Amino acid sequence: MPSIRRSTAAAAALVALLTGTVTACGPGDDKAAASGAADQKGQGGGGLQIPKDMPTSLDDLKKWKDGGWQNWDKWARKASDFANPVIKDHWKTDRLAKAKNSPEIGVKATGTGSEFDATDPEPRPVTAEQVARPYHQHMAPVGKIFFDSPKGPMVCSGTIVEDPAHPGKSNLVWTAGHCVHSGKQGGWMRNIVFVPSYNDNGAAMNQVSGAPPQQVTPYGRFWADWITTSGEWINMGSQHTGNGGSAYDFAVLHVKPENGGGKSLQETVGTAARVAFDTPSADRIASLDAFGYPAAPPFDGARMMNCPGRPGRLVMQEGTPAMNRIGCNMTGGTSGGGWFVNHGGKLTLVSNTSISSSNHTWLAGPHLGPEAERVFNDISRKFANR
Repeated sequence: MPSIRRSTAAAAALVALLTGTVTACGPGDDKAAASGAADQKGQGGGGLQIPKDMPTSLDDLKKWKDGGWQNWDKWARKASDFANPVIKDHWKTDRLAKAKNSPEIGVKATGTGSEFDATDPEPRPVTAEQVARPYHQHMAPVGKIFFDSPKGPMVCSGTIVEDPAHPGKSNLVWTAGHCVHSGKQGGWMRNIVFVPSYNDNGAAMNQVSGAPPQQVTPYGRFWADWITTSGEWINMGSQHTGNGGSAYDFAVLHVKPENGGGKSLQETVGTAARVAFDTPSADRIASLDAFGYPAAPPFDGARMMNCPGRPGRLVMQEGTPAMNRIGCNMTGGTSGGGWFVNHGGKLTLVSNTSISSSNHTWLAGPHLGPEAERVFNDISRKFANR
């Protein structure tokens, strides 16, 4: 199926920018960034780590890799309990194709937040457009995030972002907090990987399982070895409905290639997006573009989609920052996908998909302010000398 033309001048300009630069989920008690520890004490040997409450012998690590991770009775919750040991070939092409949409955080289409003065009128629905293919030539920084949850394998979206500590050699991926941690009632997801330019040629999902790996995972699979998300999300966030924690629903992954190698993620893919923490409120942004891989009906997760639009503000809870909101019919699986503007000729990430209306007429994402900058700087500094 041919890709659908972008309908706005701003969107067209963004595609031109991308083509020219690409080469190949009230404040909580914990105000600081909550880090996922992947080099904590108690590692099982061989550079592989497991939660501190889990057995630490090599035999038990083998059990973890052989399926012991499916025991969710001990769901690592604290920031320091994160662990994501590489399980080579765990995410084969067919398993990637079977992963379902992410835990979808829905909000009633009308009324939510309307009692707050900073909430703007609900936007008109916008139909998502297909991104031109192959993706590595048009939107290479965007990809899919796969993870295991108590409900089985699931997916979100993510974006390669620049790392000021490693110019041109970033290993950082931006996504939603609820794609890596379930918030107040749960803990860390498991077996978290990022696949840039997933399904590069946009094959139908019923064809993906049998497609060559170089088409499904053109740059390979990258495992998270550290994650930071906000303390507000961990303490307040809900996987079932939007609330004040949604305003802090962001996370950053530090990743490494499954098969090793000396090149960084950015070097491998050829590009990364800048993250802006100084953008004005949504009502002062003329236009932006939200990207992701929607996986819930009527979509199937096979294709990268985009919704262009002018954002408005949505306040979920008194005392929390106003979120960005646009009209868009993308569904679960889009979570974590980047919202971009063209800032000074540079692809710039200003938000990520967090919540949607229950009937999929709009999406909302956090405004990236001081809390998001703290989360980002925490992980960048951690790996600054590595």
